[in-house]
Amino acid sequence: MASSHTISVLVDNEPGILARVVGLFTGRGYNIESLTVAETNAAEKLSRITIVTTGTPMVIEQIKAQLDRLVPVHKVHDLTLEGAHIERELALVKVRSSGERRVEALRLADVFRAKVIDAKTDSFVFEVTGTTEKVDSFIGLMSALGLVDIGRTGIVAMTRGGEAL
Repeated sequence: MASSHTISVLVDNEPGILARVVGLFTGRGYNIESLTVAETNAAEKLSRITIVTTGTPMVIEQIKAQLDRLVPVHKVHDLTLEGAHIERELALVKVRSSGERRVEALRLADVFRAKVIDAKTDSFVFEVTGTTEKVDSFIGLMSALGLVDIGRTGIVAMTRGGEAL
């Protein structure tokens, strides 16, 4: 049975590594639902790639094994299987509304702890962070109030506790 997994990969921060990781997925027909990458240690030139993908347990094990064989990869962790971890996503949500719908958009933003980062007389841009479910819920509610545009970062994840990747 297929399930969603969040995989964190520690790699050398060098040109072409992201293309190699993505190529591994596309070459085998695996889907990437979310992908984020950023440098995490400038002194050692390391980056963290966080990938959300779906597959059967056998497919997920194959993905992890193939990622682990790539030369600039230092560590591969399936955060979904390893236990307690934190996942967050950020979205920018533009809403065009007036009158009562404008007031309702502001009220809902307050409930979701979304920040107004741009305000015009006829629109708002909200910044909302949280789990994917929270972001999806906020976007769903804003769609009825004049949703115009959405920009999402994808999931960033980290294990709980004092252990490093």
